[in-house]
Amino acid sequence: MPFNITSIKTSSNGVWQGDNPLNYAFPLLIIQTTLVLLISRFLAFLLKPLRQPKVIAEIIGGIILGPSVLGRNKNYLNRIFPSWSTPILESVASIGLLFFLFLVGLELDLSSIRRSGRRAFAIAAAGISLPFISGIGLAFILRKTVDGADKVGYGQFLVFMGVALSITAFPVLARILAELKLLTTEVGETAMAAAAFNDLAAWVLLALAVALAGNGAGGAHKSPLVCIWVLMSGVVFVVFMLVVIRPAMTWVAHRCSPENESVDEAYICLTLAGVMVSGFITDLIGIHSIFGAFVFGLTIPKDGEFAGRLIERIEDFVSGLLLPLYFASSGLKTDVSKIRGVEAWGLLALVIFTACAGKILGTFLVAILNKIPAREALTLGVLMNTKGLVELIVLNIGKEKKVLNDEIFAILVLMALFTTFMTTPTVMAIYKPARGVSHRTPRRLQRDSPVSENSKNELRVLACVHGPGNVPSIINLIESTRGTKKSPLKLYIMHLVELTERSSSIVMVQRARRNGLPFRNRFRRGESHDRVAAAFEAYGQLGRVTVRPMKAISALSTMHEDVCHVAEEKRVTMVILPFHKQGRGEGGDVAMENVGPGWRAVNQRVLKEAPCSVGVLVDRGLGGAQETSGPTTTTVVHGVCVVFFGGPDDREALELGGRMAEHPGVKMTVVRFVEKNGAESNGVMLRPSPEKCRENRYSFSTAAMDRQREKELDEGAVAEFRRRWDGMAEYVEKVASNIVEGVLAMGRSGEYKLIVVGRGRFPSKMVAELADRSAENAELGPIGDILASSGHSVVSSVLVIQQHDTVHADEAPVSKIVGGEATTTASAV
Repeated sequence: MPFNITSIKTSSNGVWQGDNPLNYAFPLLIIQTTLVLLISRFLAFLLKPLRQPKVIAEIIGGIILGPSVLGRNKNYLNRIFPSWSTPILESVASIGLLFFLFLVGLELDLSSIRRSGRRAFAIAAAGISLPFISGIGLAFILRKTVDGADKVGYGQFLVFMGVALSITAFPVLARILAELKLLTTEVGETAMAAAAFNDLAAWVLLALAVALAGNGAGGAHKSPLVCIWVLMSGVVFVVFMLVVIRPAMTWVAHRCSPENESVDEAYICLTLAGVMVSGFITDLIGIHSIFGAFVFGLTIPKDGEFAGRLIERIEDFVSGLLLPLYFASSGLKTDVSKIRGVEAWGLLALVIFTACAGKILGTFLVAILNKIPAREALTLGVLMNTKGLVELIVLNIGKEKKVLNDEIFAILVLMALFTTFMTTPTVMAIYKPARGVSHRTPRRLQRDSPVSENSKNELRVLACVHGPGNVPSIINLIESTRGTKKSPLKLYIMHLVELTERSSSIVMVQRARRNGLPFRNRFRRGESHDRVAAAFEAYGQLGRVTVRPMKAISALSTMHEDVCHVAEEKRVTMVILPFHKQGRGEGGDVAMENVGPGWRAVNQRVLKEAPCSVGVLVDRGLGGAQETSGPTTTTVVHGVCVVFFGGPDDREALELGGRMAEHPGVKMTVVRFVEKNGAESNGVMLRPSPEKCRENRYSFSTAAMDRQREKELDEGAVAEFRRRWDGMAEYVEKVASNIVEGVLAMGRSGEYKLIVVGRGRFPSKMVAELADRSAENAELGPIGDILASSGHSVVSSVLVIQQHDTVHADEAPVSKIVGGEATTTASAV
């Protein structure tokens, strides 16, 4: 059905009045946007195991929606993506592109480029010049081979082809490096600096290409003076932005700093308006509007909070909603069917080979000349070959200016897809820096040999937090465990931050130190204080505890590597993890809310791979009022209970309870569950059941252990505890008639602010009875799960302890056989 563009209306009157919403601009735009988001998110989910950047999914999604796949059905294409809707879709997408390039400018720190020195500049120069020359040579071949390619003037076609092959996608490269934990390594830093040089040069070349292109086929007949005027105007614009606007934005950023304790919304709005005005000015000059937005982003100061607040305001809306529309519009222009015949596919292979060879070879040779090892030099070449997003922008401008026809456009889009897709797997294959983790002697609270009471061994604890909400409970827990001056405490705090596609994640990682590992927070004048680090620094000063805050920014799938590496490097005795659910409410109405499903998997991996003991804290208000007490404080602030059944994990919990008993602000109680007289004959035997689901079944150690020896160790640990802490801790024995109700009664009573339990990987006979229970949080073990699960009205916080021992590293779900042997043998597990 033909449409007159001037007669298109924004919204319909609805189906009840006979209107089809798909014939109106705004309802159709909603359908198009929804379809784009669904397809791109689904593809991103499928490609996630391959660790591909989201841009790959968005490009492929656009191609699927376009004439290459679904668009072969003309009814679909004319109904969902009719030609009259293209300007509307592209206008909305261009707004997203404008603000995205502003974010790219915000990410690009010119001072870091200057610091990178001549090596990065030389690598960038080689990474541009050789592919650019190769692109020019390729342009001559394409003009003679592809029908219609010779209708465009030589100048603009050669420049566009050179830019298309020489560009490196700075934003996509940053995300790939961050995903691979290479962003703050020497290789990553060199790649980012070289890519930044490359980006600046590419935008200058793109401005030249646009100036030369004019209206495409007619561009060759323009007066050369027009191109000169366009370029001179562009230079004047850049100088004006850096000389006049940059100091003005520095003043605005200072006005919005935390010292002034106010952020005027007018400054935020003024900055967003500045993006639009800058884009309009460069479009007025004759250079694409995105160039103005990019330069305006460079003028924003990178230090302080202002840049971060700008990113927070716009990145989700732009990157999550508007930018995928731009890729969809690119896909709608990409018709793979235009590549017909052996000759056309041969040209595609030639373009891909030329693009890869020019970029990788040029970078590799210069890196070798700069005395970079061959493996790292090759890695740099592959990284610099990343195309993706910025490449598509160049290609779309070329198509918009009629410099690239349909076939060449499709070939170059597929080239961009291939070169970006190959980056991650190739880098993982040729370069994987050693993390340096080696499991040495086991580190745990309980020693194999008795420790002198006058021992001055320093206790090192690594406490992890998700955010400010975890801070009070962790401080209270650490304060309870710090013991006396005889055994000083050194506390490492790791703020765990999920690495996402957000620009703010990349900015945070770029501020890390140069080794790719979690970095120490260093407060510098003019920078905002990290609230988490500041709170622990204050606690360290008040409580006379040595505190070292740091931050780890990783994808959740690899977050445990950072935790385990720091635990090994700092030789900590215990890692404390926050539970993946956090308590909300007070008194008997404490609801547990999930802070994110991915965090549970992080805890599970740390429990499996940590080189020391681990504690998981289930917080139900432990962060309430707590005095940071000195050695002379005698006020009892809260009660703590250690539940003891027996086994290595319970002995570790008992050892921690001993340290807590030293604290004058803690009333310590140890409750030991014992069996009824005559219950010896009702033993159980546990056998491995690998077919059982690990998510809702408890896993126990598969190690063979001496049950009699374990019993002796339990008795020895209890006797030692009672001897050392006589008068400072209460010891109670309870007969285990129903241990589930017994444990829950303690958690519901409100008598104890914190209950400490062992994970029970090598369970006592009483705990083994619970092996067949359906688990809500299987990684906490039977007793920890009972106290942490929802719906039991437990008001106490829970700390689940796992003692480090390589003997217990292998675990498996089990089946329980009642009435078997009189003892539960680990060999049967």
